[in-house]
Amino acid sequence: MEHQLISKTKEAVHTLFGVELPAVELQPTRKDFEGDVTVVIFPMLRYVKGNPEKIGQALGEFLNEALPEVDRFNVIKGFLNLTLSDEYYLGAFAEVQSAEDYGRAKGEGQGAVMVEYSSPNTNKPLHLGHIRNNLLGYSVSEILKASGKKVYKTQIINDRGIHICKSMLAWKRFGKGETPVSTGLKGDKLVGNYYVAFDKAYKKEIDRLMAEGRSREEAEQEAPILLEAQEMLRRWEAGDNEVVSLWKTMNSWVYEGFEETYARLGVDFDTLYYESDTYLLGKEVVEDGLKKGVFFRKEDGSVWIDLTEDGLDEKIVLRADGTAVYMTQDIGTAIQRVKDFPDIDGMVYTVGNEQDYHFKVLFLILKKLGFSWAEHLYHLSYGMVDLPEGKMKSREGTVVDADDLIDDMAQTAEEISKELGKLDGYSEEEKKELYRIIGLGALKYFILKVDPRKRILFNPEESVDFQGNTGPFIQYTYARIQSILRKADFDKESIDKGSTSYKIQLHLKERELIKQLLLFPTVVQEAAEQFSPALVANYIYDLVKEFNSFYQQVTILGEADAQIRDFRVNLSAVVGEVIRSGFGLLGIQVPERM
Repeated sequence: MEHQLISKTKEAVHTLFGVELPAVELQPTRKDFEGDVTVVIFPMLRYVKGNPEKIGQALGEFLNEALPEVDRFNVIKGFLNLTLSDEYYLGAFAEVQSAEDYGRAKGEGQGAVMVEYSSPNTNKPLHLGHIRNNLLGYSVSEILKASGKKVYKTQIINDRGIHICKSMLAWKRFGKGETPVSTGLKGDKLVGNYYVAFDKAYKKEIDRLMAEGRSREEAEQEAPILLEAQEMLRRWEAGDNEVVSLWKTMNSWVYEGFEETYARLGVDFDTLYYESDTYLLGKEVVEDGLKKGVFFRKEDGSVWIDLTEDGLDEKIVLRADGTAVYMTQDIGTAIQRVKDFPDIDGMVYTVGNEQDYHFKVLFLILKKLGFSWAEHLYHLSYGMVDLPEGKMKSREGTVVDADDLIDDMAQTAEEISKELGKLDGYSEEEKKELYRIIGLGALKYFILKVDPRKRILFNPEESVDFQGNTGPFIQYTYARIQSILRKADFDKESIDKGSTSYKIQLHLKERELIKQLLLFPTVVQEAAEQFSPALVANYIYDLVKEFNSFYQQVTILGEADAQIRDFRVNLSAVVGEVIRSGFGLLGIQVPERM
């Protein structure tokens, strides 16, 4: 319809005023005026001379005559407000109703994108910060797929380095042979406990050395337990069998723990990369870049790139001893991914905003190295998640564990549901599953409804409120719709596709609901372009508000006219399907009953 209106408006301006109009500005009509679509006259005054109200009147008459979909119009100052016909909305609704996977683009002809998310360290369990990362990365992946792109979901697991050796050394010193089986702990939690144990022992040694007269800086560098961890890292890099064997064993415990958390969170990956495989990547690229003049070598032998002309600074890519830095590794890994998946023409890195500068440098280096796909790299930068109690610290063991938070959310959902008395007639097993769906939905929606770049203060109780812009409020509306369909004996598999045959006058609330439904495909595309699940989340909230207004003001099952009743039941069913589909893009389940 938008294309028709633009085309006919240009035709009208040419016919009435003899002017070729380069563009037409359309916008939804403001709520306080009558109309559905507004043609903005003011931009036309550069080409059409005259009174904007008279121009609007002339255009309105032309469009009313030329387009059967335009039922009537009004002009307020420089705005032409068009009211579309019931026939148009009934026809548009029929198309929505008959569409397969409405709102999702067909085919995968727009290129492949690799989305990286999670990327944890193997020295501790996943925490609240990882939850936001995983939810964003997974949801953006699903939205990109819905927009028509092929998507590879990946993560690079940080499975090597001094932090891993700290957990390993603490286990050797204090572990007494503990395993996940012997302790009953998830493997990632067990290993994380030893990371905390290392830090406690390290601090004690620092205090002892300072008491002996060392400065803090000297004590931090000379603490025996740190020196032993550094030696363990050197032995790992040299391939020492004992160290490598322990490393493999403890990492395997962590991977099992991660998999359990990912399954609970409802996220998955198509491919995995490991830092132990990738940390040497990029060194050859640097050598090649030196020959091409992209990099330069300093007197001490270290290799750098000068980005000062690009508004950045000089960045090291190879140390004087020839060892790689993180930037070197990231350059090599990006190139390796395109070798592994040749159809990739873009990558999305889901990483916190403290790494904004790192990714500016990385993307610029890859462009200077001449990779065409480097033009399509995106840092999905996100703000931290805080709790009312304050900031989390891994070394001190004050992080909010992901599994504990998921359990707490289900517990909160149970407490609030019991207070509201909504679950009479449910078995204990059904209640437990519903608490899980509500709790997880509350958590995911609370995080995803916020622009990724903004910091979040997460309040579990607020997120499980059954009123307002929350996951449970939307889930409850979906369940209400399913209740209506059950009472109407509605069969989802045989939805009436004949809505164009309806000869009914639409209620204002029906029109508003159809208008909201028609926005869904555009919202999906915009969310993909902006890498923002928040656009989908808030669209679904607006749709639910519109449905609840319709539900309160329009009789559905009690409607005497069978055709109107049938239409309203079908309309409710389609709204339910769009809620389910939109929440699916956010990784959120919807319950059939609540």
